[in-house]
Amino acid sequence: EEFVKKSDQPAPGDAAVTAPKECKVLGTSHPRPNAGDLVNGTHRFPSDIKRPDMLYGKVLRPPAYGAKLTSVDLAPARQMSDVAVVQDGAFVGVAAPTTDRARQALDAVAKTAQWEAAPHPSSQELFEHLRKGAQGGVPQNPFAEELAAAGKVLRQTYQAAYVQHAPMETRAAVAEWRDGSLTVWTGTQNPFGYAGELARAFRLESDRVRVVVPDTGGGFGGKHTGEVAVEAARLAQAAGKPVSLKWTREEEFTWAYFRPAAVIDIEATLHSRGTLTSWHFININAGRAAIDTPYRVGKARSQSVNSDAPLRQGSYRALAATANTFARECFMDELAATAGANSLDFRLAHLENLRLRAVLEEAAQRFRWRERAKQKDPAVGIGLACGTEKGSYVAACAEVAVDRASNKFAVRRLCAVFECGAILNPDNLRAQVEGALLMGLGPAVREEMRFAAGKMQNARFSDYRVPRFSDVPDLDIQLLSRPDLPSVGAGETPIIAVAPAVGNALFAATGLRLRSLPLAMQLSKG
Repeated sequence: EEFVKKSDQPAPGDAAVTAPKECKVLGTSHPRPNAGDLVNGTHRFPSDIKRPDMLYGKVLRPPAYGAKLTSVDLAPARQMSDVAVVQDGAFVGVAAPTTDRARQALDAVAKTAQWEAAPHPSSQELFEHLRKGAQGGVPQNPFAEELAAAGKVLRQTYQAAYVQHAPMETRAAVAEWRDGSLTVWTGTQNPFGYAGELARAFRLESDRVRVVVPDTGGGFGGKHTGEVAVEAARLAQAAGKPVSLKWTREEEFTWAYFRPAAVIDIEATLHSRGTLTSWHFININAGRAAIDTPYRVGKARSQSVNSDAPLRQGSYRALAATANTFARECFMDELAATAGANSLDFRLAHLENLRLRAVLEEAAQRFRWRERAKQKDPAVGIGLACGTEKGSYVAACAEVAVDRASNKFAVRRLCAVFECGAILNPDNLRAQVEGALLMGLGPAVREEMRFAAGKMQNARFSDYRVPRFSDVPDLDIQLLSRPDLPSVGAGETPIIAVAPAVGNALFAATGLRLRSLPLAMQLSKG
């Protein structure tokens, strides 16, 4: 009570704020107090929540994207005395004492369901579909004067496939109604958004909804929407008991939203002296994150255009910054080659941002870029890339080894230099950067969602290839501390330079420009 009273008092205007460089605790590493529980498996996540008399739920899903339920017979499930059944429009679900019993009930209902199919583009048609569906059309380059006067003009298109967040823990929620109020335990990055979604779905006042968020088993931007919480609450309301609902891996890989696919057109002009005079950058579908170039390019226009997205899409670690940085940094390498310049020197000649220059120069030095760029090995290539997002800066150098007989490659080494202002906990920051680099390898090399006739073709870990331990390259991570600057975001930016660094390294090894993610699929076609 005393704390609440004091918390309402305004902070004194003359309160001194300790400068980061003078802090004694901040800036030093401290282990997590629950690290042991995380390692030995005793830490509890949303999937582990149990309530008295709890039932387990299952929900009827369409057989394909866009399919509409036209009829269903609930009698087979209602004949099971221990099963609660609910239908609310197109929503059909069951709750039972065990997961197996719920599955039996749902299977019995699913056999009676009739669906109306809808046309749906395949992943093979994806990029053409996005270009045709660009809202308002694809903008034209406005820099006619620069195009006419240019010594050289370069135009390229880059692409990025749909990617799943692939958290170790799928969507999960436990819902419990009591005296007209709703409590939901779930894993989310957006608890207040979930609470609002639940209040709207059940027409409740906000003080009647409580969302409890235990540590979540992975999100990466993928758990902002509350569909699993709403589904669990519907089942619990019908059953009159708490209900646990856990999406299967196939449900997660089909009905959750994805990182948006992208089609990116870039056109730039070069003066005869090798300097950039104009820059036109169009991202179709993926978004604006990191869309503005950090380079001095003369006249510039960068635009994001929405499209007719064939899949659900939403936030993903670094948002569109990964696709935009992949396109820009691969294009910068192509521009350097067009200008007859070294890719590092070409970047530095057009780069005025001192913080981005610092990480790029440090990465090149640690990787021995200049020395290694002179070495020619037909089976090995090196590449570099840099970028900025959310106020932090990263540069990466990659080494790849290519087996020309099989057209397969491996990333053998990644060197990354990262700067995000004052470092609060070096060990935690290093872990964030390491995780981001490895997560970035997945969509760069192999990860993509494949679909046809509205059905996912690789909705399981056996077919959707996230990085394994055998894929982990040697990592060299350098953190640049700036105690004179405020701390900024560190969880997303380190991921953005991985794909272009690997793509540029593959060109150095093979002479092939691979402009579509994932790169392994493109190399196999090469």
